[in-house]
Amino acid sequence: MTSTPRPPFRVGLIGYGLAGSAFHAPLIATTPGLRLDAVVTANPDRRAQLHREHPGARALDTPEQLFAEADSLDLVVIASPNRTHVPLARAALAAGLATVVDKPLAATAAEARALCEQAEQAGTLLSVFQNRRWDGDFLTVRRLVEEGALGRVHRFESRFERYRPKPKAGWRELADPAEVGGTLYDLGSHLVDQAITLFGPVESVYAEIDTRRDGAVVDDDAFLALTHAGGVRSHLWTSAIAPLGGPRLRVLGDAAGYVKSGMDPQEADLRAGRRPGDGTPWGADVPAGYGSLGTDEESSPLATDPGDYPAYYAGIAASLATGAPPPVDPRDAVAALTVLEAARTSDTTRSVVPLG
Repeated sequence: MTSTPRPPFRVGLIGYGLAGSAFHAPLIATTPGLRLDAVVTANPDRRAQLHREHPGARALDTPEQLFAEADSLDLVVIASPNRTHVPLARAALAAGLATVVDKPLAATAAEARALCEQAEQAGTLLSVFQNRRWDGDFLTVRRLVEEGALGRVHRFESRFERYRPKPKAGWRELADPAEVGGTLYDLGSHLVDQAITLFGPVESVYAEIDTRRDGAVVDDDAFLALTHAGGVRSHLWTSAIAPLGGPRLRVLGDAAGYVKSGMDPQEADLRAGRRPGDGTPWGADVPAGYGSLGTDEESSPLATDPGDYPAYYAGIAASLATGAPPPVDPRDAVAALTVLEAARTSDTTRSVVPLG
């Protein structure tokens, strides 16, 4: 006797800007077991884009329309501006819907913690889209650390640096704290999440946060120094005003080091219209972009592990099907936001801020 395959889980996506159209929609649509069913966007141009790219998905005007159809959906993905993350997540969870929220989950650790508690009390899945845990360079470092190839790690350096000397229009450049703009909470959310994922809880934070571009009203250049409970120090840089970037990653252990430049190709590929499963290798680095492993006396190129953004939504599909933990625990977002809040305090007081 053969069992009937389960129909795909139906997904509603809120937002079809860059995050929704270039990241979430393509990854959802190409994940076995998921179906992009409805997308909330009232923008006529984005609706036309949606119909071209995902003709099987319905366009809705408002999140309220989506929540009114909660019985016909299995999952809501929130890819709208940061200020809307908390109220939309609250509404989705209240409607009994499994919920994925783009990073940052919230503006504050307290708000993120409250969302976690709401999901736990309801017994409903909540997860955060920390896709850069599946960057090829990060997967390579994680493997090297787990294998002990570096010996005892004592320093982790990580950078997301860009050169955008003129502020662009958009909510990310607005001064209102409710917008959660600026590079610290944008790219810094990824940096801190990666550091904690690799090396565990943070005991103290020191930060230098600046607004350097003419006309800018949000932070655009930041450095964070984290001391982990296990003794590793993470040095993290994020900038919109770096005409020459440093190494993407440098990890130093007492036996060897690893250094890597260049960005994971998956974002550029998704934005260019490539899709996982198109018949060509996904997330593959070019040999010229490989990092180096070893010491000053002896080192050699190391092939970068393939990046794997599709793994996130594959994990979500598995969680929906089996009740397994989600690929990103939302409590991890609470820990990262606690660090980012301490970074603000550190910059204001010019001091090292202890945690816990």
